[in-house]
Amino acid sequence: MTLAERDRNVIWHPYTQMKTAALPVPIVRGEGAMLYAEDGTGYIDAVSSWWVNLHGHAHPYIARKVAEQLQTLEHVIFAGFTHTPAVELAERLLQILPKGQSRMFYSDNGSTAVEVALKMAIQYWNNLRTPKKKIIAFRDSYHGDTFGAMAVSARSTFTAPFWSYLFEVAFVDVPVCGKEEETVKQLEAYALGGDIAAFIYEPLVLGTAGMVMYTPEVLDSLLQICRQHSILTIADEVMTGFGRTGRTFASDYLAHQPDIVCLSKGLTGGTMALGATSCNERIYEAFLHEDKSKTLFHGHSYTGNPVACAAGLASLDLLLQPETQENISRICRQHAAFAQRLKPLPYIREVRQQGTILAVEFEDTTTSYFSDLRDTLYSFALDHGVILRPLGNIIYIIAPYCITPDQLRQVYQTIEGMQEVVAGNRPYPPPDHTMLHD
Repeated sequence: MTLAERDRNVIWHPYTQMKTAALPVPIVRGEGAMLYAEDGTGYIDAVSSWWVNLHGHAHPYIARKVAEQLQTLEHVIFAGFTHTPAVELAERLLQILPKGQSRMFYSDNGSTAVEVALKMAIQYWNNLRTPKKKIIAFRDSYHGDTFGAMAVSARSTFTAPFWSYLFEVAFVDVPVCGKEEETVKQLEAYALGGDIAAFIYEPLVLGTAGMVMYTPEVLDSLLQICRQHSILTIADEVMTGFGRTGRTFASDYLAHQPDIVCLSKGLTGGTMALGATSCNERIYEAFLHEDKSKTLFHGHSYTGNPVACAAGLASLDLLLQPETQENISRICRQHAAFAQRLKPLPYIREVRQQGTILAVEFEDTTTSYFSDLRDTLYSFALDHGVILRPLGNIIYIIAPYCITPDQLRQVYQTIEGMQEVVAGNRPYPPPDHTMLHD
């Protein structure tokens, strides 16, 4: 029995209709931007395995630092205790995070980082005895799959069974080109109500919405309104953090900085689960009181796990190296050149780029995540040795920074070949996969 068949007998996969899904691809090892299947086939991981991998798979430096930590301290309860990796990681993150961040709260993934942020914001006002309870979010946003995170995310098929359990949120349109003024007016109207606790946003790029992008200028306008009306701001940098937008954080493009920042995904370079929520000193001080009921009552069994923190420290070491920064700049340049080549081609509705993130939207009668085109494009990419996970009719690239120019060109070639799929024709035969095998 193959590994995929054994999997089918015991595993329930995420975002997967198990009745109709094909057998999963059994991956046995990774190296750099490559993942290798049980049969020896190699795949370029052009989506960083759900946007988490920054430096390539099985990176020896991160592996060594994790192994060293495992031989020293694997875990300790983080209530009443601390350890060196957690303190050092917090110190180093606060040095590079947007100006004003001063405290770090650890959790274990992006959704929990958002949950912590929401609880910080809501309880902040509660501790100050100020009646502010509502949250503003973008209409097409995604912030995670736990209940608080779902509540501030788009109401969609994914969350439909749970709508009646989700708290009310004031949604505003995403300020894409042509809608900036409308979104500003919508947020202003909610702000005038005086009962808004916080505005949570994905800065510059809404990932799951289809890599929808908007400008720093309009976000600055929204954040200025929040500041004028004493509305806390929460930057969900889970996907956009650690270089993805071309700068260390998307917030680095802005004049107005957030009160709270959510981090995960690339935080450990894709090695293991870790979430972090930072806040400014003003928010932290609202929880300092002799009355213990004002405590932030939140925690996880693996909060501040030493091994995960060690991976985070190693990933930061690599991220800040000149070689990595040059790779980020190179990917940005390659994407920009490829985008210009794509724009005039048939069946291309739009090409969007923000730093190392490139999205290609194909012409299609439906943009639904459940469209047949989505499955066809996904299979086409796998047949060509590339992992691309389409969002409906939208293909995107978020690759590890170690991806080589040749590997990136192969990803581009695969995307160009998708035009024939969109046109309804079978594409030319797959390219030579010799470079993809051991």
